[in-house]
Amino acid sequence: MAVKIFIDGAEGTTGLRLADRLAGREGIQLLTIDPDLRKDEKERARVSNSADVVFLCLPDDAARAAVAGITNPTTRVIDASTAHRVLDDWAYGLPELSSAHRGAIADSKRICVPGCHAGGFALLAYPLVASGIAPANYPFTAHSVTGYSGAGKKAIAAYADPARPADYAVPRQYALGQQHKHLPEMQKIAGLAQPPVFNPIIGDFYAGMVVTIPLHTHLLHKYSDAKSLHSFFHEFYAGQELVKVQPFGAEGYLPEGMLGADALAGRDDAQLYICGNQERVILAARFDNLGKGASGAAIQCMNIALGLPEAQGLVTAPLT
Repeated sequence: MAVKIFIDGAEGTTGLRLADRLAGREGIQLLTIDPDLRKDEKERARVSNSADVVFLCLPDDAARAAVAGITNPTTRVIDASTAHRVLDDWAYGLPELSSAHRGAIADSKRICVPGCHAGGFALLAYPLVASGIAPANYPFTAHSVTGYSGAGKKAIAAYADPARPADYAVPRQYALGQQHKHLPEMQKIAGLAQPPVFNPIIGDFYAGMVVTIPLHTHLLHKYSDAKSLHSFFHEFYAGQELVKVQPFGAEGYLPEGMLGADALAGRDDAQLYICGNQERVILAARFDNLGKGASGAAIQCMNIALGLPEAQGLVTAPLT
């Protein structure tokens, strides 16, 4: 019997990518709603309660309202919004962090998809704190260069507009007041005593991102240089299908020694880079903000929850 899936909010960038990944996939039936009724809460609730899995690709308030209307105890909800990411009764959808995270995803009827910036940060910071390498009060900073698709339909239209302002052609920092909506998630999931200083940067490219954490090794409890930290991360993520630690010495094999933020656009996996020396280390996570940063992570969670092969229906490629 086919698994019945409803994408609530299928018109947005995450919903469209989900539909694309799921279209034609064997064993899946995509439920649809009359376009004239897509904002009708009763009709959406009716379709949702008839589904085995509901993906929510909605603004936060709409996601909360949608969850309240899903009363079928067998329906799994996978929410791509920010609404439920710091709630203890929702499984956090980053199974690579630990066996407990993976088990929670497999068992839960309520799963939240990580934010793109926050997911990249967690892949780098969580292992350090959970393993006692960095203290919970380490003064973390995170820089994140991202494509404009993560900012939604209005931003996509603005960047595609031939009459756009000239400064759209250059990287632009935002959330300068340190109130970005991913900050509570970054702090909670990584187990930090306080939020990191977060520096998001939007670039003139559609999709892809690199989240970077700089480290001072003298503030760490152990693993005193870049090479030993690389060995730690390589072991921590050993055997993961969708998160791969790249070889040490990235400057020697990356094109011109540079880490391009859009290189994994269209894919659903992530690459981790650990570079630097004995005093200063750069940790970087590269992935597609619409892939491992959104729809790819959502489908990965669905696969785990349904007992299917984890990477089924996802787009990956060999290590570069």
